[in-house]
Amino acid sequence: MAQAETPSGPARGPVRWTLVIPYYNEERWLPATLESLSNQTLRPFRLVLVNNGSTDGGPELARQWAARQQGIEVSLIDEPTPGQVHALAAGIAAAASEWLAICDADTFYPPHYLEAATANMEAAGPDVVGFIAHDVRGNPDAPRWRLKRFVYTHVIPRILRRQAHGGGYAHLMRTAPFKESGGYSAALWPYVLKDHELVNRLTRFGRIAYASDLWVTPSDRRADRKGVRWTLFERILYHLTPPATKDWFFYRFLGPRFAARGQKDTVLRAQPWEGGSSKEQANDTAHSGTRA
Repeated sequence: MAQAETPSGPARGPVRWTLVIPYYNEERWLPATLESLSNQTLRPFRLVLVNNGSTDGGPELARQWAARQQGIEVSLIDEPTPGQVHALAAGIAAAASEWLAICDADTFYPPHYLEAATANMEAAGPDVVGFIAHDVRGNPDAPRWRLKRFVYTHVIPRILRRQAHGGGYAHLMRTAPFKESGGYSAALWPYVLKDHELVNRLTRFGRIAYASDLWVTPSDRRADRKGVRWTLFERILYHLTPPATKDWFFYRFLGPRFAARGQKDTVLRAQPWEGGSSKEQANDTAHSGTRA
């Protein structure tokens, strides 16, 4: 069961955003992510940090950072059940604001991120349940990234409708439909690529939108993603199946394949860049999944 600590840094005025960051052994990456949130031009907002059984100094770094914040209401939660999906569910359960942002512990959020998200949410029609930001590495105004932002804002979403075209590190949603959809749930989807499956459920409540000024810079540390991705055939089939058959794709086709390959959400706990062999990391992950 998740345990919440006393929030720090009480904020004045209405809190419209709740940000949720799950983390597991992220002491090398979490400080930079938190610093990027300290630099947000929008105040106030709430941040829920969910420690998913870390054994490093990450939780203490989170406490130290929280104590220094002004205009950011920080809640520190412990979720001992291994698996990011459990940590996300615990953090989202604590959200009561109008809007909800899902973030990763190793992603940089530019200072305008929440301010731009607010403007886009306010301008969006009632049929829009939320936005997904784009990933940008380097200068966001460089030609290649300007082109990507244009394509992912104006082209791809028109061709491939009701699909996720951005990672779970950059989802910005209306809280009510998010929760009504079932949110992140190990009972509904205990596997990797859970942001894609979640978007399939969310689009029953409205449209996912994209905006060129919504971008983030995720870490590139996961160079080897064999354990957390689908095959080329599975990805192509995902894009080709019409919305009416997406339930079949996820629950009758993809889910059993992921289960057979052992691609449960707990494989995200493997961190080969921290040392140790990939085989050792995989064994640790498998044991964690069994305990879950």
